[in-house]
Amino acid sequence: MIDQSGPEPGSGEKRTAAASAQEMLDARLTVQLELLRKDGLLREARCVTALPDGWCGVDGAKVRDVASNDYLNLAQDPRLIEAAQNALHESGVGSSASALVAGRGPWQEKLEAKLAEFEQTESAIVFPTGYAANVGTLATLISVDDTVFCDRLNHASLVDGCRMSGARLRVYRHDQLDILERELKKSRADSPKWIVTDGVFSMDGVVAPLPELCDLAERFGAFVIVDEAHGTGVLGENGRGATELTGTEDRVAGRIGTLSKAVGCLGGFVAGSTTLIDVLRNSARPQMFSTALPPAMCAAACRSLEIIRSEPQRKETLHRLAELLRDELLHFDLTLSVSEHSDCRSPIIPVILKDTVRTLTAGQWLLKEGFLAGAIRPPTVPNGTSRLRISLNSGFDDGNIRALAVAVARSVSHSSK
Repeated sequence: MIDQSGPEPGSGEKRTAAASAQEMLDARLTVQLELLRKDGLLREARCVTALPDGWCGVDGAKVRDVASNDYLNLAQDPRLIEAAQNALHESGVGSSASALVAGRGPWQEKLEAKLAEFEQTESAIVFPTGYAANVGTLATLISVDDTVFCDRLNHASLVDGCRMSGARLRVYRHDQLDILERELKKSRADSPKWIVTDGVFSMDGVVAPLPELCDLAERFGAFVIVDEAHGTGVLGENGRGATELTGTEDRVAGRIGTLSKAVGCLGGFVAGSTTLIDVLRNSARPQMFSTALPPAMCAAACRSLEIIRSEPQRKETLHRLAELLRDELLHFDLTLSVSEHSDCRSPIIPVILKDTVRTLTAGQWLLKEGFLAGAIRPPTVPNGTSRLRISLNSGFDDGNIRALAVAVARSVSHSSK
């Protein structure tokens, strides 16, 4: 039967109003995009194909990848792929629910036990991403009546977690701890205090002064939370990160980490006391209201942690290559740090160019030379500190490093013309 009722009265006007509203929104958003373009801050979507041993495909060309964080060359490791494939056949693709409802399966349980063993803590908990782990942990543990001290160079997820907590927020600099000390003295004695820091600052490659931070925390009754995103698997004798490297593991309240960098997988985690983990499991909103990590990813992460422990030469090779690259770059009189506090133990090496346009140009030249590097500019880093961010992979060799140094020097030279 043919519907002869005709369109709903006023439906044409509704469609016209909706189209007008969309046009107004698009016009407003176009202004925002043009402002970003004018300042050299517009990011374009790019498809990069990950390949084994530190290679990647960009626009049909095979180049060396010094932009990603696959520090130990594990993201393409056949053993991780096999572990993921076996878990796929065994448990399917998705976990289908949050961990508290029905999503914490056997593989996530194994991964959390494996992480607690690796980190030498009572317990551990897995989050869907490192961002979720940081935001969820800080917003859960820190209350509106507390005071939180956040390093100026902390990752955005730490900053967001501190803000979401509703606590009084104070920003400090790890190279000016006298100011942090002064602010701790000024804070209310009856107000819980938290010091939140990256273990390794992701854009500078600098290790935080954790012993000094812990000294201040113990003097003023504060709790220290460390994000080991760029330290896990890379720093410390056993790869537990900056806290292990600096001997402060037992002096911090909690350690947050990620599975998406040196571990080569996906997800975030927190390691600490059973009491801490139980609170997060029951109260951290990203944990409670996000679908759990897929079984295949948990299985791959379990295998990766085993490899990290059994193959320390990956970490040792990475540090040797990083030291070689720093030496080679310094021969070209390039600026590798914006901080006086510069501990060169990480595989993250920034080449500071300051100017945004010059940084973008250098990145484009470097790609022509066969290397994909991050052209980092505000708001990721402070104004006037734009840089090429180089992160190394243990699959490189000495020849790759020397070629990279020459290519960076050429690209920086071209960018100044």
